[in-house]
Amino acid sequence: MFWTFPVASVKAQLVSQPFKRSQLGLFQGKTKQYGNNVPHSKHKTRRTWLPNIQRKRFFSEALNENVRVKVTTRALKTIKKHNGIDNYVHNMPSRTLGWEGMRIRLMVKSARKDPRMPTGLSEEEVNVRIAKRTEELEIQTATEARSVEIARILRNELPNLTTARKATEQALKALGPSASPGRVLRYLEEQKEKHRNLLGAKRYYNLV
Repeated sequence: MFWTFPVASVKAQLVSQPFKRSQLGLFQGKTKQYGNNVPHSKHKTRRTWLPNIQRKRFFSEALNENVRVKVTTRALKTIKKHNGIDNYVHNMPSRTLGWEGMRIRLMVKSARKDPRMPTGLSEEEVNVRIAKRTEELEIQTATEARSVEIARILRNELPNLTTARKATEQALKALGPSASPGRVLRYLEEQKEKHRNLLGAKRYYNLV
C-alpha cells in the first residue's frame, strides 16, 4: 500500500507562491531558475531551469511500509544524511517540507504515538491540520513584516533607497528577474493587502 497525495482537496487551499509544484513533493527549497541562453552573437533569449526531480520510494520504519514521493536530488542527499525519511521529516522546518512533507510528518508522528499528536488521524484531519499550520505561518510572516514597518515608523524613518531595493529584491525573487516594474509594484501592493486581510484591520493598524 502506498500513501497518495489528495491533490483535488488540497489544490484549492495551496498558498500562493511562485513554484506551487514544490508543495507536491520534497523539494527542499529548490525552485525554477531563470536566465538567458547566450550564443556567440550575444542575442540573449530567456530560458528557465527546472529542479532535478526524481520519483522515489522510501521505507518508513514508523509506518512500516514504503512511502512514494517526488524528491529533488538535494532532498535525496539530505534524507540519506538523516538516515531515513522519518528522521528527515521530523528534523526539517515546516517551511522547507511543504504540504507533502508535512503530511508525511503528521502520519509518522501519529504512527509513533507521539503524546503531542492524537492517534489514528484520517486523511481529511491531516489536511485540516496542514491547512491550519500553513495559515499560522502566513500570519506569523505578516506579523513580522508589519512589526518591522511599525518600528520604522516609530523611529521617524522614511522609506529610502535601501528599503526600496530590499522590497524589490524580495518581489523579483518571487516573480522572477524578468518581471516588469509595474508587476513588481502590483505584487508589493498585493502582499500588503494580503497581510492586512490576515491580521484584520484593527490588529494591522494597532500592531506595535
